[in-house]
Amino acid sequence: MADQAFISSTQVVPNLNRVPRHIVIIMDGNGRWARKRFLPRMAGHTRGVEVVRGTIRAAIERGVEYLTLFAFSSENWRRPAEEVSFLMQLFIKSLQKEVTRLHENGIRFRVIGDRSRFEPVLVRAIEAAEKLTAGNDRLHLTVAANYGGRWDVISAVNRVLARQPGLTTIDEEAINAELSMNFAPEPDLFIRTGGEQRISNFLLWQLAYAEFFFTDTLWPDFDGKVLDQAIVSYHERERRFGRTSEQLVVGAGGEAERHA
Repeated sequence: MADQAFISSTQVVPNLNRVPRHIVIIMDGNGRWARKRFLPRMAGHTRGVEVVRGTIRAAIERGVEYLTLFAFSSENWRRPAEEVSFLMQLFIKSLQKEVTRLHENGIRFRVIGDRSRFEPVLVRAIEAAEKLTAGNDRLHLTVAANYGGRWDVISAVNRVLARQPGLTTIDEEAINAELSMNFAPEPDLFIRTGGEQRISNFLLWQLAYAEFFFTDTLWPDFDGKVLDQAIVSYHERERRFGRTSEQLVVGAGGEAERHA
């Protein structure tokens, strides 16, 4: 059988763990958090970066192996130029400040998304962080920046076609191998903060069988308690992957399967 990191849930039923192996989060609500406090939107983004640090720590404490954070979508370029510029500078400063700490804590860092619009200084900072942490595996931390789910799938298809000219059909395995997150298992748990209930073009292919958890908590207020609420909700789900409830049997006990 293929490595568990590369199994497609539409082809093979993945192993289920009590703790979600892979959690993905859309970190929404920074601007609203700031507005409630009569602060500029930038203050919310700055606070949001601080919350990332605590979320990483909470994920490790709970045994999560992969944590993926949606930081900046391909559609976020539509925001005011001043805010976009601030976010890019915040990304650079955060990387420079945090990369050594990530490495010392055994965290592998990656960025997925189209880097072609980033300034060279940001691209160099990303590449340096990825290189420094490449040998770590305590937690796989991925940040999606200038990322879009449709871009990801289209790019994967184009790479398949470029490598196999004249191809007339493309199967799921070929696309899986070319997606931005081909190194990770499919997400078990999707969390979105801020009260919105949509996926906003995030990991469209990979979220096929993820469990969803939406919270009104704004990202700057997110903490381990809210993460635990999401994980408890995950525990209560019956993950059938196309099967019936009667088929979900664990061992000889005959209990309905939820999580090992």
